[in-house]
Amino acid sequence: MHPDLEKLIILQNHDVEAKRLRDEIAALPKRIAELEAKAKAVEGQRAVILDLIAKEEALRRRQESDIKDHKAKADRIRKQMDLATTTAQVTAFEHEIAFAQSEASRLEDAELESMERSEGLDQQKLLADEAVTNANATLDRERIRAAETIAQDKISLAAVDELRKSARAGIGEDALSTYDRIAKAKGTAIAEALNQKCMACQMMVRPQRWNDLRERDNNDTMMTCETCGRLLYYDPARDAPQRKTVPVESIAASIIRSTI
Repeated sequence: MHPDLEKLIILQNHDVEAKRLRDEIAALPKRIAELEAKAKAVEGQRAVILDLIAKEEALRRRQESDIKDHKAKADRIRKQMDLATTTAQVTAFEHEIAFAQSEASRLEDAELESMERSEGLDQQKLLADEAVTNANATLDRERIRAAETIAQDKISLAAVDELRKSARAGIGEDALSTYDRIAKAKGTAIAEALNQKCMACQMMVRPQRWNDLRERDNNDTMMTCETCGRLLYYDPARDAPQRKTVPVESIAASIIRSTI
């Protein structure tokens, strides 16, 4: 293995951890913003329900007032009907009384319907109250957790950055330049070669290159994946046992001996 490759592997571990910490620090405020938006939306839904409840209550107040007016009108007309002197007047008064009673009955039915709607809205309000409480509790909890996590991540990131600086200082300029160039383009610069495959791009390594990577004793160059361009390293302790192939001639000879 190239003398700088092992150091680059360590550097990449630090770089990956630093990126994870930075990503988490950046993601947590977005997560809090999403929870705030969700809590606001839930409160908005509750406000709509409260508005509908208020409208139903106002509607019933108007209906109750109108019912009283129609009943009072019917009572007044009945008193006037006692003073009627002709059949036509009596008939007219009866029609007015019937209309007032009909309107009062209609409004009473509408009032009952409004009360039923209000009962449904009250149930929805209970659910909305619970949703608002849960959303705000989750938001408060996540705010605290995010603040603690970000504070700890910043401490960890500062420590990792020191390790990165120390690791980079011990790597050759050419190797470091190659690493930085590949990492900038690919995100990561180094990949393990395992079971004749690049573990970063999951593409197979050509047999000759695979053999060179496994068997060569060359500390002067670093090999790359021909597909993704990342630097490859090979750890024989992690590789699967290589299946031995038996020459065709040996198989044929065995068959001949078994038939003699």
